[in-house]
Amino acid sequence: MINVEAEGIQFGIHFILDGYGAAKETLTSSSDLQDLLERLPAEVGMHTIHDPVVVEVGPNNKKDPGGISGFVMVAESHIAIHTFPNRGFVSIDVYTCNDTLPTDILQQRFTEHFKLQNADVQVIARGTKYPEHDIY
Repeated sequence: MINVEAEGIQFGIHFILDGYGAAKETLTSSSDLQDLLERLPAEVGMHTIHDPVVVEVGPNNKKDPGGISGFVMVAESHIAIHTFPNRGFVSIDVYTCNDTLPTDILQQRFTEHFKLQNADVQVIARGTKYPEHDIY
């Protein structure tokens, strides 16, 4: 669990994972991604407020050979996952307005689910100058 330090109040935490060397079969299944997005919020203390949306996306340029994108809106913010099967790559964002986020669980869960060989992870404090009281 991580609590990102900020001056005064912070609005939230943004967990970003770029995964490399993923197993292709984990990047091509819309139903597996749907299932992950249905189960994950509760596993990390978030509350789903809308069913996940998962869409197969075709290629749009040399850098983007297409894949699957999934998104779930949670009361605390959102989880977004974009897969690129031909590159063995997955790009993940988990954003929460909570003061803590179990980043260790998230990293382990994504590493296992996508069978990642390597990952870059960033955890960013968001809204570090968020007003403590209403200003209007």
